[in-house]
Amino acid sequence: MSQVLLREFYELKCDDRGCQDLLTEGEKRQVQNGALIFAAKLQEAGVENGNKRIYPKEVLLREIENYQKLVSDRRSLGECDHPDDSIINLKNASHIMERVWWDGDSVLGTVKVLNTPAGNILRGLYEGGVKFGFSSRALGSLKEETGGAHTVQDDLQLICFDAVSEPSAPGAYIMEGQKTRTLTEIFTKGDRINRALNDILWAND
Repeated sequence: MSQVLLREFYELKCDDRGCQDLLTEGEKRQVQNGALIFAAKLQEAGVENGNKRIYPKEVLLREIENYQKLVSDRRSLGECDHPDDSIINLKNASHIMERVWWDGDSVLGTVKVLNTPAGNILRGLYEGGVKFGFSSRALGSLKEETGGAHTVQDDLQLICFDAVSEPSAPGAYIMEGQKTRTLTEIFTKGDRINRALNDILWAND
């Protein structure tokens, strides 16, 4: 069973275009100083989404835990629009995830728009009231279920969350100076072993 690039879209929806009540006091201070930070829904576990995919919670729990290490290391970048590959292109980076957390079966996060060319485009769209959302980008394989839905398998590897403009997924909404390290330094030996085992298992499927 081969891996494919998986992309899921969640539309920004909020009356105040930011749901400031979900920001920390530190994030609110940054907003007062001109930063653009808002909370958004990023993923959802256990339900069939608009792409007829189901993400088991145990798989997403593992991947979000791994992703938290990128958040802590200030490497949780996203792009403005979806590329067709699994590489995050720095020249297209528009935002960084400040925090990511669970709310029931939903993955939420706070998004900080960067002062980059792509970030300035994203800010302009946001301030202009343009409808856009966030989409997860990941590698993984799918198992077809009865009824046509596909369950995401255990080899899922979350890459990032991009800002995109696409048809909305049902039920989506917006929510309320360090040393550079390589990915092999960020993820523990156990993380790398688990992913290597997944790659071996799915390569032989």
